[in-house]
Amino acid sequence: MPLKTAQSLAWNLAKTLMTIMVIVRTGNGYAVMPWDEFDGNPASLVREYDPFS
Repeated sequence: MPLKTAQSLAWNLAKTLMTIMVIVRTGNGYAVMPWDEFDGNPASLVREYDPFS
């Protein structure tokens, strides 16, 4: 998905689910997932959305 869409989705999910969400760069754009499910390369992280900060 495009970066702008991923940013909007990540922030919305972080606030709704009250969990840390991250945006990661993939070969086809960007993906959003919860921090505790990310087990990939830390260099692929684009941004972290923490609803508690």
